[in-house]
Parts: sequence; structure tokens; C-alpha cells
Amino acid sequence: MQEIISETPEGSLERPDQDGPTTGPSLTVVVCAYTLDRWDDIVESIQSLRDQERYPDQIILVTDHNPELQERARAYFPDLEVIPNRERPGLSGARNTGIAAAHADVVAFLDDDAAAAPDWSRQLLAGYRDPKVIGVGGWIEPQWEAGRPTWFPTEFDWVVGCTYTGLPEAAMPIRNMIGANMSLRREVFGAVGGFSHDLGRTGSLPLGCEETELCIRAGRHYQDGVILYLPDAVVRHHVGPGRGTWRYFLDRCLKEGLSKAAVSRMAGPGAALASERAYLRRTIPARSAAPCARGPAATRSPPCRRWSSAWR
Repeated sequence: MQEIISETPEGSLERPDQDGPTTGPSLTVVVCAYTLDRWDDIVESIQSLRDQERYPDQIILVTDHNPELQERARAYFPDLEVIPNRERPGLSGARNTGIAAAHADVVAFLDDDAAAAPDWSRQLLAGYRDPKVIGVGGWIEPQWEAGRPTWFPTEFDWVVGCTYTGLPEAAMPIRNMIGANMSLRREVFGAVGGFSHDLGRTGSLPLGCEETELCIRAGRHYQDGVILYLPDAVVRHHVGPGRGTWRYFLDRCLKEGLSKAAVSRMAGPGAALASERAYLRRTIPARSAAPCARGPAATRSPPCRRWSSAWR
């Protein structure tokens, strides 16, 4: 879950000039994969990076302790750096392996079941034209394979790893990014370390918050730094039928609570739960006060227009 920061560090935050020429930092994109069950998604994710208007300087695919996936990916993507996770199993270790192999100024992360809009890399890098910016995250649009369940409100799209109602629709500083669409200057990892092995997914176990804890660490180290949310940097996140069930919804909420408790122990409850307090004070009451509607129109996500406009 992301937090909106109402006050910026001293000095104004420069708005990215997205119409200017592509200059500035170089870009490494890391995609982490753990199972052949997502092979089609992996192929689509990598293809979306090949189709970027501003082609990444380096694309790394990290396989998470799956020799069969590693062998198949190396054969299928001869133009990429396909490397095995050299740390403990799990998303944190896979990401850290990608960071260690990265050589660009900015390291971005794209989920293996997400596809980036053609201007995604250009939009992300535009945020780094301001030297105060240490990280940039973007909009994550859910792609519901079986259609959005009528009972599933957009306020809870964080359950499926996507942007949710309550986040801003304009560029704004935030506490942390959502992992499916995030980036940081590579120097940040050298200063504060990588993702914690005590957090993050292992296989299909829906734990998380490793990016939250990392961003809190980065914000404390770079006290004048900014983590910027740019909703025009868009990715589409595949949501399989299994994630549109009450069973998954409840399990994911439980695991989120467990993950947040772990972050609270590591970073303190003030920083770890600030976003959640604001969410419960503002977003949920606003939803409860809205007229009760039924059917797809009640849960349709207006920001889906972002993906359509980005793809044109």
C-alpha cells in the first residue's frame, strides 16, 4: 500500500518534462520469475520491454531456484541476461540478484505477469530529471482474466498488486511504491542495502511489503530525497481467476496484515502503518458513504483509460 506525502522536502519538486528529448540516466529492468506456469505471462512481459519507445540499456530475467525455467528462458531469450537467483529462494533474493548484476543508473522492476506500456521506461526516467528524486513508481492497471468480480471494489485493488482508488491521479511524492512497477537509483541499494529476506513472496505464498520496508530505509537515509509517483508510467498486471475469489481476498488481506506487523517490528509502527491509517480514515469511509450500486459499473476502474491512452 502506498502513502501520499502531503509535504515535499525543502524546495519545489520539478515536474518531469515528458515531451523533451530522452537524456539522463541509463536504465536496467529486472524481471523475476519462479514458475513455468507463468510462461506466457513472462513472454508477454519481456516483449513489452522489447517494444519500449526508449529501449532499456539492460534487461535481466532472474529465475528463482527453478533449473527447468532457467534452461528454457536462456534458450528462448538469447538476447537477455538470464541468471539464477544466487540468494535465498523468494522474490527478495531474486531482486537482489538482479540488482547485483545491474550496471545502469536506474534499476526498475517489472513483475513477470505484468506488461509495460510502450512509453513506460521513458515516463519513469523522466522523473529522474529532478536530482532530489531517488525512486519512481507508476500506475498498475489490473487485467482481469475472468473479469472483475462485481463484489470487488477498486479500493481493494492493492489485494491483487494494483493501483487502488485513493491514490492520486497526478505526480506526487509517496512513502513507497508497489513492487510490480517501481524503480530506484542504483546508488540507493549501495547506500541502504537490498530487499529484506525476512519479507517478500516465496513462490505463491502471498506475503509482501519488502518494497515498503526498503523505501522506508531509503527515505530515512536520503532525508531530502523524494520517491515519486508518476501515474503516466503504466503497466498492465494480469489477474488470474484464482485471485478473484473470496478465499484469495481474505487470505491476501491476512498475509498483508502479517507482513505489515513484520515491517512494524523492523521500521517502527509510525512509518510502517502511516499509509494504512490514512487509508482507513479517508478511502474506506468515502466508499462507505457512496451510494450503494450493483453490477460491473459499481466497480469499474476509471483509470483503465490510462492504459488505452498509453498504448496508442
